[in-house]
Amino acid sequence: MTTLHLLRAHDYRRMAWKNGGGITTEIARVPAEGEAFDWRISIAEIAQDGDFSIFPGIDRELMLLDGGGVELLIGTEASVSLERRYQKHAFPGEAPVSCHLLDGPTRDFNVMVRRGRYSAELLARPIVGAQLLFPAAGTTWLVHVANGHAAFNDRPEVPAAQAGETLVVEFDAGGSSPLVLNGAGELVLVKLTRLG
Repeated sequence: MTTLHLLRAHDYRRMAWKNGGGITTEIARVPAEGEAFDWRISIAEIAQDGDFSIFPGIDRELMLLDGGGVELLIGTEASVSLERRYQKHAFPGEAPVSCHLLDGPTRDFNVMVRRGRYSAELLARPIVGAQLLFPAAGTTWLVHVANGHAAFNDRPEVPAAQAGETLVVEFDAGGSSPLVLNGAGELVLVKLTRLG
C-alpha cells in the first residue's frame, strides 16, 4: 500500500541551535519524538560562522538553498565550498564540522540518516513535464517544493503542494504503478531507503 500526505509549513518544527548560530526548521523525522532518529529532514538558517552539532552514527548531506554560500571544514579533510544553489556535500555526522559563511546568511537543506538503517539520495530538479516516482518496498520519498507548486494528478485526494511545502510518499511494497507528479517550479527530492 502507498500512503501520501502533505506537510504544510505550519506542520514543521523550528528550533534555535544550541550555539545560537542559526535556526533549524525540522520538516520530518522518524521516529517523530525523542532524541534518537532513524532519519531527519530539515532546513537550517545559518546566521554566523560556527561549529555544527555532532551526530555519531549518522550520515549527513547538506545542500545550499539560498544565500552567498558556505565553506565547510570537516575533520582533517580539505575545506569544501558550496557556492551555487543546490550544490551539496555528504559527510559523517561524527566528524567535527566548522562552517564559514562566504557572503552573509544562508538557508541549507539537510538530510540525516542512521548509518546501516537507512540510505538517502538527495536531488534537486526543475519540474518539466510529468515526473514519475516508482514504487519500491521500504522506500519513502519527500518532495519539497522549493518554488512553484506540485501535485499527484492521479491522487486528487492529496492537496497540491505550494512553495515551502512537502509531499511525503511511503511505499510499503513495489510492483504497483508509478505515481505521476506534475507542476511548475523546482523541487528538492529525498529518497530514503530502509536497509535490511
